[in-house]
Amino acid sequence: MLGSSPYDRIGSPLEAGLHQEGRRLTPQRRKVLELFENIGSGMHLSAEDVHHQLLEANTRVSLATIYRTLRLLVEMGFLHELELSEGGHRFELSSRDHPDHHHLVCVRCGRTEEFESENVVEAGRKAAERNGFELIESTLNVRAVCPSCQ
Repeated sequence: MLGSSPYDRIGSPLEAGLHQEGRRLTPQRRKVLELFENIGSGMHLSAEDVHHQLLEANTRVSLATIYRTLRLLVEMGFLHELELSEGGHRFELSSRDHPDHHHLVCVRCGRTEEFESENVVEAGRKAAERNGFELIESTLNVRAVCPSCQ
C-alpha cells in the first residue's frame, strides 16, 4: 500500500515493545523512527537535526518530545546512541547487519564516518573474556579532524 509504514500495522516491533511496557505508539514516536528508517543506517543525527528535519516535513514536535523519544528508542534497541566526547550525542538506526562498527568523529564540526575493523572487535572480545565478561557489541570512537576542518 503506497505511503503506508510497517508501523501502521498492529503488531509491529515498535508497537509490540511499547505495548509490553504499557506505553502508546504516538504519532510523534512513529515519525521519529520513520525518519531514521527513511535515511537508512549509517546516518548520525542529533536531536536538533531530527527536530529540524521533522519541522521541514511539516511535522510539529517539540524538541523535549524528541529527546524523550530518542531515549526511549535507544532503550528499546531501535536506535543506537553515539556519545561524543564534547558532550554531544548522535543517534543512528540500529543495524543487525553491522552491529560492531566504529566511528571517526571530527572534533571541530562533528562529522561522523563509520568504519569496520575485525582487529578492534577481536581486541574487545579478548578483553571481555580476560575479565569474565560476555561481549555484546564492540564500538570504538576515534576523535580526529576531518579534511574540511584541517
